[in-house]
Amino acid sequence: MSDSLIIQSKIRDVFKEAGCNTGSDAIDSLNQEVARIVKRAVERTKENGRKTVKSSDI
Repeated sequence: MSDSLIIQSKIRDVFKEAGCNTGSDAIDSLNQEVARIVKRAVERTKENGRKTVKSSDI
């Protein structure tokens, strides 16, 4: 994925604080999951006839 939706250094810090290392594919997988969540939230927003994404869409 070319555009990152997450801040890699912050994610690595969270893993490190939890006592874990970051695997080479973890950041990319997490970014893909965030993209999936965002896409679904947009779909739900449009299904409900709105343009504003709300927490209930996520």
